[in-house]
Amino acid sequence: MQNQNFTTTLLVDQTPEEVFHAINNVRGWWSEEIEGNTDKLNAEFNYHYKDVHTSKMKITELIPGKKVVWLVLDNHFKFTKDESEWKDNKIIFEITEKDNKTQLQFTQVGLVPQYECYDICRDAWSNYIKNSLRNLITTGKGQPNPKEGGFNEQLLQQHEK
Repeated sequence: MQNQNFTTTLLVDQTPEEVFHAINNVRGWWSEEIEGNTDKLNAEFNYHYKDVHTSKMKITELIPGKKVVWLVLDNHFKFTKDESEWKDNKIIFEITEKDNKTQLQFTQVGLVPQYECYDICRDAWSNYIKNSLRNLITTGKGQPNPKEGGFNEQLLQQHEK
């Protein structure tokens, strides 16, 4: 059976170490609303977007220039009936060298098409990885979601239609 976990990949000219450093600067590409350490093994951090989405992550693997893994300890979506979505998922960033470039493969193990949140989560991760994180890696400036407005606001409006 084909793996249905959400995954997306990008290829950049920067080194694996630069990619690793950018991934761990979570406030620089995902959200300004992050509390806690995002660059230490076994550290826990919290993400929230208004009362719409809250998450607690634990960094379970941190291999410089190669891999970062977060375990979703807790999660809440205001817009899903199933309160278990995301809980115990692993969010994996795998860094490899390919054709003199650096490849980043992002996978959320457990984020599958059967999830209520799949479409909106797929769209959100696609933006944050392929646009914001890519820009942080390549230009030094990502587009994390701000406290008000931003990409999350646009995404919610699109998916409410």
